[in-house]
Amino acid sequence: MTMTASTRAERASTEHARPSTRSDGRTDWLLIAAVLAFIATLVRAVAFTPIEATQGAAQKIFYIHAPSAFIGLYVAFGLVAVSGLLYLWLRDERLDRIAASSAEVGVVYTTVVLVTGPIWGKPIWGTWWTWDARLTLTLFLWFVYLGYLILRGAIEDPGVRARYSAVLGVLGALLVPFIHLSVYLFRTLHPMPIILKPSEPSLPPQMLATFFMAFASFMLLYVALVRARYRLAGIVESLDDDVVSETASVGALRAEPVR
Repeated sequence: MTMTASTRAERASTEHARPSTRSDGRTDWLLIAAVLAFIATLVRAVAFTPIEATQGAAQKIFYIHAPSAFIGLYVAFGLVAVSGLLYLWLRDERLDRIAASSAEVGVVYTTVVLVTGPIWGKPIWGTWWTWDARLTLTLFLWFVYLGYLILRGAIEDPGVRARYSAVLGVLGALLVPFIHLSVYLFRTLHPMPIILKPSEPSLPPQMLATFFMAFASFMLLYVALVRARYRLAGIVESLDDDVVSETASVGALRAEPVR
């Protein structure tokens, strides 16, 4: 079996037109800046922020716990819901890729919330965990988006995967307002909001400055991670397209008569 000149020319033209799927090797300066900002935040929180009089050193966990909660629940999962709704309307694959990237980073941030919460709760409440309304709902939300990621890995068809994921991402985000209001709706051990509340924040200026620094650095890290994950998703999809294209080319060659 031989390949005709026209077939070889067609394959060469296709390979030349196909975009490169390899990384260009550029340094991700945004991610580096985010990591440095994160380290600077930890240094300020530990060494340059006063110890709270009632809770002691355990209160410093707040500078990791609270920004992770705000960004994970409100920003990351909010972006998953908005991107999912827009995908269901526009059917743009880039929106599905954004939603998937934000969901992965959101699960990481929510994991930090669920880990740092008990570390704070043990010295303050005397127990690692209690089935408090806010804690329980946050754990349930974590399972919902973990299921979101598992669902994406279980469905091979890109269109079906994107549609099902979009619906689940939107439904999961509906839990976020209930989590925020749970301290008002139920009797709970969880502290009342000291930042996101109608009146002014209940923190001294120096602690408030550390919190805003933590929020900015965690937000920068979130953006850097989502961007990196979005790029990786594009590379993976391009590689999948390459495999499909090569398989189709081999099938076409096998179907040609022997000359």
